[in-house]
Amino acid sequence: MTFLRYFSLLFLSTIFLSSVSAETTNILFLAGSRSHSSGEHEFRAGCMLLADALNKESGLDVSAKVISGWPEDESVFDGVDAVIIFADGTSVIRKGWEKADHLAKSGVGLMFMHYAVHPSAAEGEKYYRPWIGGAFETGYSVNPHWVADLEALPDHPVSRGVKGKVTAYDEFYYNMRFQKDREKVLDLATAVPTRERLKRIINLWTKEGYEGIGKRQTLMWGIEREDGGRGIGYTGGHYHRNWAIDGVRQLVLNAIVWVAGMEVPENGVTSLSVTEDRLNENLDDYDKPNPRITIPTSEEVMALPPNPWFTVEDHAKARAPRKKAPAKQ
Repeated sequence: MTFLRYFSLLFLSTIFLSSVSAETTNILFLAGSRSHSSGEHEFRAGCMLLADALNKESGLDVSAKVISGWPEDESVFDGVDAVIIFADGTSVIRKGWEKADHLAKSGVGLMFMHYAVHPSAAEGEKYYRPWIGGAFETGYSVNPHWVADLEALPDHPVSRGVKGKVTAYDEFYYNMRFQKDREKVLDLATAVPTRERLKRIINLWTKEGYEGIGKRQTLMWGIEREDGGRGIGYTGGHYHRNWAIDGVRQLVLNAIVWVAGMEVPENGVTSLSVTEDRLNENLDDYDKPNPRITIPTSEEVMALPPNPWFTVEDHAKARAPRKKAPAKQ
C-alpha cells in the first residue's frame, strides 16, 4: 500500500469516526397546559428553561425541543432519543399510548415529571411500571408539600456535580407503586419527610403516607429496560421557582441526559444560575398580571409552619365538608 493511499484511508476513517461520535442526541419535551395559579404547574416555562440549558449552556451535542401537548404530527418522534413529559396526570400521554409504548419498546428513553407520574391504577400497571419502573397510585401514594433534603444516589451518573444534600420545598409525592422486581428500580434521589418538614397535607393522604413519616422515601427513580432504553420518574416540579435551585436543576438535567442514553459529564450537566428575571420568562398567561416569582431560600421555606394534623383520621375530619348552620327564623 502506498503512503498516499494509507494516509487517505486513515483520513477518511478519522472523519467517519468523528461523525459517528458527534451524532446529536434529540430530546423532546411535551408540556401540559395551564392548570394552577401562576408559578405552579408552569409546565411550558419549566420545559423551556431546561431545554435552553441543554441547548445553549451544557456544551453537549444535544437538540432539545419543546412542544405543548401531544403533537398532531407524530413524525416529530422520528429519531428522538428521549421524551420528557411534564403535565397534569395523563392529559398529554393519553393521546398517544400506543405511540409511546412503541417508542419505549424501540429503546427510547421516557421521563415523567411531577403530576405526569400519576396515571390510573390500570395505566400504571400496563404502561408506567414497564416504562419507568413505578407510578403514583391513588389510595396508596401521597402528595404533601414539604421541605426535602434530596440525596442523589451515590456513584450514579445523575449524582455528578450535585453537592451534598439539596434542600427544596415542593409537592414531593412519595410512596410510589413500583414494579414487582423492586431491586431493579434505582432510587435516584431520596429524602426523609418529618412532621416539622411537612408543611401542607392536601387532598391525597393515606395510612401508608402517614406511616412513611420519618422513613426514607424515593422522589426520583429510574430503570434500565430490557429493550435498551431507560425510564425515570420525578415527583417534584410543582413550584416553578425551584428550577433556580442549582442542585435541583443539576439533578434533573443529569437525569434527562442519562435517560436519553448519553454519558453524563464527570462534573454533571453544566447550566447557568437562574436569575429572577429568567424565572419569570415564558410563564402561562392569566387574566390578572402574574405576581413576580422570587428565588427561594432554605430559611424562608423552613419558617413555614408545619401541618397541624397528620393522622388519616385527622385528615378526613379536616377535609370533610362543614355543615351549614340552620337559618335563623
